[in-house]
Amino acid sequence: MSPTQIVVTVLVILVVAAIAAAVVVAGRRRALRQRFGPEYDHVVAEQESRSAAERELRDRERRHAELELVPLTPESRARYAEAWEELQVRFIDSPAETVGQADELVSRLIAERGYPTGEFDDQIAHLSVDHARTLGHYRDAHEIHLRNSRGEASTEDLRQAVVHYRALFSDLLGEEPPVAAGTPEQRQPDAAHDATNR
Repeated sequence: MSPTQIVVTVLVILVVAAIAAAVVVAGRRRALRQRFGPEYDHVVAEQESRSAAERELRDRERRHAELELVPLTPESRARYAEAWEELQVRFIDSPAETVGQADELVSRLIAERGYPTGEFDDQIAHLSVDHARTLGHYRDAHEIHLRNSRGEASTEDLRQAVVHYRALFSDLLGEEPPVAAGTPEQRQPDAAHDATNR
């Protein structure tokens, strides 16, 4: 084999290896985007690079695999659903207190399902693997809850917090989360949700 043929062969091998590596990276990226949805973009925006964000998301998957998650019994699911109904009725008379109660109820449900309930960022990381589509709601609800604790939230903010908490709450119960404050075609009629709209 001539030196030219050797150089061409090596170049072809390098190009094929680079294409294969690009295909593998694109496949992993696509899988992460599908699994994490909007959380993928959120983590990418927070990290210094896309590869760092993807490492973080893979690390979340690894930590999540170590959890012993527990499905809710029908009795437990019914108990939580009833507690949520009562909470929404109380909102009319005491919206500020109800937001704190919603936060506590969601935290109890998170714990019963087997997720850690320590720091909020850790909760988000663990929940993101299975509940990424409702994490934006949870973040918004938590932010309003913090503003409420400082006396900075309006009644409309408090109503929105309950609606946001409801999205994650429903997702954790295994129900289809209601679409909160979306476009008219996204809104779903929901008698339980109506209490916060009165």
